[in-house]
Amino acid sequence: MITLLTDFGYRDHYVAALRARLLRLAPGLPVVDISHGVEPYNTAHAVHVLRAVFRDFPGGTVHVVGVNDHGAGPEPTWHAARYAEHYFVVADNGILALLCDGPPDEWVALPAAATASPTRDVLLPAAVALAQGAVLASLGPLVTDLYLLTNRQLRLQDHRITGHVAHVDHYGNLITNISRAAVEAVGHGRPFSVHFGREVVRELQPHFSAAPPGEAVSVFNSQGCLCLGICQGNAAELLGLHFDSQVDVRFPVE
Repeated sequence: MITLLTDFGYRDHYVAALRARLLRLAPGLPVVDISHGVEPYNTAHAVHVLRAVFRDFPGGTVHVVGVNDHGAGPEPTWHAARYAEHYFVVADNGILALLCDGPPDEWVALPAAATASPTRDVLLPAAVALAQGAVLASLGPLVTDLYLLTNRQLRLQDHRITGHVAHVDHYGNLITNISRAAVEAVGHGRPFSVHFGREVVRELQPHFSAAPPGEAVSVFNSQGCLCLGICQGNAAELLGLHFDSQVDVRFPVE
């Protein structure tokens, strides 16, 4: 199986061109579109979407990531990689390092090509080869160089966790990098309050609609990330918060 994640949008022919190439290379191969609505060149957005869903696919799935697909430097390079029993084909632009919190389990350099569409002309053929059973090392030489970006780290104290907004979703909800595991490790069962912008939320809800309309709400999503929102409202717009805004979880001092 192959998945597609790009910043190509839905207005132009670019996604259809990927699909047409796949039909020529491997008719009948299962293909799932994760999204083509990633913000242009936004590697953090791509990593959030991919991390949230890739483990739901069967092991051995090949994920094509066509976001900022010319890479990060003047000399573009592309990689095929293995991580957590999945395969990824992607430009060397920091996405792999962010997804894996460091280097993947194994990665190779894909052949360079002078093309205006590296997702179609470089990444898709590699993805098809992997999906049809090729071993990773057959696609190119093993490499150790990788464009490294690092994820924001939590600041853990005895009575406080300081994190940041990692993503703003379609509804304006704020997904943070504060995990349920971190809250449980620091809190030891203590009640806590969540501080973000002008708001303080003292009660965790099972879902965003559990609070009255217009009220701030905090929940843990299915990935175990603390999320903040306004019931039936756009928290990002109403509170003036955005990617990388600070969020605090505070526990009472005993």
